Amino acid sequence: MTRFYARGRLSVLAALTGLIASVGLFNGPTASAALPTPVSGATARGYLASLTVAAENRTGYSRDLFPTWITISGTCNTREYILKRDGSNVTTNSSCAATGGSWYSPYDGATWTAASDLDIDHLVPLAEAWDSGASKWTTAQRQAFANDVTRPQLLAVTDNVNQAKGDQDPATWMPSRADYRCTYVRAWVEVKYYYNLSVDPAEKTALQNDLSGC
Repeated sequence: MTRFYARGRLSVLAALTGLIASVGLFNGPTASAALPTPVSGATARGYLASLTVAAENRTGYSRDLFPTWITISGTCNTREYILKRDGSNVTTNSSCAATGGSWYSPYDGATWTAASDLDIDHLVPLAEAWDSGASKWTTAQRQAFANDVTRPQLLAVTDNVNQAKGDQDPATWMPSRADYRCTYVRAWVEVKYYYNLSVDPAEKTALQNDLSGC
């Protein structure tokens, strides 16, 4: 049993469909992205200390083992839901596809007016999750993780920045915007803690260093 089941925090169904009101605002120069606020630095440091440290193993990984995107609300799938949540003045058509709006990418500080310029980033990448424990999950658990709109795990960012990040952890990749890094590592640790995922030694050291100033 992973922590998010054993502790009874949420069922898979709730993780898939439970929509929450935005509890925090990230203000950018011309737009704002509303997403779940990560835990505090102190809480993140406590969470990190409790995580299992283990080597990673990618044997058997396939992105297809993490079904995306699913219907979240009405006609909106996960991507469309996050685009609406993270953008300003977003307009959509009858199928929930974004037809207009403005999006601020917190990783690099760019603002976009075309949804096609945005990727929905899995803050803890799917391959990283597989490496650190998700290989033992059921498909339903992996689907819940890949479509989690409740924790700070999904956000709209510049597409080529997301592609450059790939499946890297904080030991080898961090957002170029230095003032977002504290938010990023707090969110990373919160997601790993909630889903009972391990960290590798280099990853833990990088997280400790970045959290020390949060």
